[in-house]
Amino acid sequence: MPVMEYLERNAELYPDEVALVELNPEEKETRRITWKEFELIESDRFNPYRREITWSVFNEKANRFANLLISRGIKKGDKVAIIMYNCLEWLPIYFGVLKSGAIAVPFNFRYDADEILYCAELAEVDIIVFSSSFIGRIEANATRLSKGRLLIYVGDNCPSFAESYHELVADCSSKAPYVEITDDDFGAIYFSSGTTGFPKAILHKHLSLTQAAEMEQKHHATGRDDTFLCIPPLYHTGAKFHWMGSLVAGSKAVLLMGTKPETILETISKEHCTIVWLLVPWAQDILDALDRGELKKDDYRLEQWRLMHIGAQPVPPSLIKRWKEYFPNHAYDTNYGLSESTGPGCVHLGMENIHKVGAIGVPGYRWECKIVDENDEVVKYGEVGELCVKGPGVMTCYYNNPEATAETIKDGWLYTGDMAMQDPDGFYFLVDRKKDVIVSGGENIYPVQIEDFLRRYDKIKDVAVIGLSDRRLGEKTAAIIEAKDGMTCTKEEIEEFCLELPRYKRPKEIIFAEIPRNATGKIEKPRLRKMYGADNLVAKENMG
Repeated sequence: MPVMEYLERNAELYPDEVALVELNPEEKETRRITWKEFELIESDRFNPYRREITWSVFNEKANRFANLLISRGIKKGDKVAIIMYNCLEWLPIYFGVLKSGAIAVPFNFRYDADEILYCAELAEVDIIVFSSSFIGRIEANATRLSKGRLLIYVGDNCPSFAESYHELVADCSSKAPYVEITDDDFGAIYFSSGTTGFPKAILHKHLSLTQAAEMEQKHHATGRDDTFLCIPPLYHTGAKFHWMGSLVAGSKAVLLMGTKPETILETISKEHCTIVWLLVPWAQDILDALDRGELKKDDYRLEQWRLMHIGAQPVPPSLIKRWKEYFPNHAYDTNYGLSESTGPGCVHLGMENIHKVGAIGVPGYRWECKIVDENDEVVKYGEVGELCVKGPGVMTCYYNNPEATAETIKDGWLYTGDMAMQDPDGFYFLVDRKKDVIVSGGENIYPVQIEDFLRRYDKIKDVAVIGLSDRRLGEKTAAIIEAKDGMTCTKEEIEEFCLELPRYKRPKEIIFAEIPRNATGKIEKPRLRKMYGADNLVAKENMG
């Protein structure tokens, strides 16, 4: 059944129970910080307040937005983009899109103005919903974005090139619209990047969304009494579909804007959170603060916290060992997935398998896995090959890109691009990435984008970007730069030039050296990774 039916059910059965809490417990000075300075492991502007909505209000808000879309001519199969930081409006808007029969298209909130335009045109978006933090990026291409599209603004002081969300929905019915939607209808488009560095639009049916929601509830035994703490951005498939376990269970979730260790522990304590999804850097920060004595467990109410799970990047076993010393009663799980598989969980460790930390796990609920060689033959136990997954969460296609689809999906199997091995117990271990993507602090960074930017600097002859090991982030971006003949270049010059990049894309290390290329002119990145100790980096991270 379409995932919206869970929302309808909860509104009927638990109308007055709290569904979502938005919590901004910190104040942060942002007057001198641009959008480029924000990272995944940082948060948006803080104003200390707490808001909440019940399941009935959540459902009513979704209905109002659905009816608004329908009143403006949106029909089944049209596409509505969402680009906002986490807030109480995000999920009702998302579900309003689904209820209208339209396709929800979440945008990465780090997209610059040109990336927003590119993705809007790639996905053939009909409406863009955005909040105040994105006014500048939308306005930069407002003429092209508004041509044939409606721009809806969520917030106060609506800009002249958009229409006000709050004014529009105020006059719309709170009753559910009648739009027949089945599991085979298209529900969402997410974005990924390929070897070109440009995003690809990933099309999913409603079946994928429901599968992700039901799988999350199943994997972590989410019940009515659980409270889920969500910190990562909701555009991210991981955040959204981990939350949907709470949707299926009919239980409360907290959207936290803040990643400081004390903020996380205080929120867990005050909101009585039982399930917490952390990224590796946040878990490390908590442990380091406890080690230094800056935080004390006894200052917080944490006994109800039953599960800590981690995803988005390889998890060092040493981290979990340290964690269990402080929190011996915690269950632990890690999840593997990609946007093409509707986010995390197609492979998962399982709460009962902490003895296998370092593995990504076993096939998830309703999923199959295999490892194949270059000839698509299944390899033997212990041999390395490409990890392939199959299940109801596999994407339909890359939208309007049949060539890339054919390369990625074969006979229903999704070829992940990740190299893995399987041990005799049936557990899968990541070894390396077939693709060059760098996963830093849970954020996917695509080297081609940074390389193209750096090549604009007039002193650079050639450049290659790779990932190097980093204790906190898992990986950090390193730029190997070859200067033009007869020219010298300094680290300071490059760092200043890179200020034009969003902070998370800026190289954390700069190395001046010759760039090796093969006979066809392709950069020999495996050779570079080996030279700088980053070969088989994923395997090393998993070994911790």
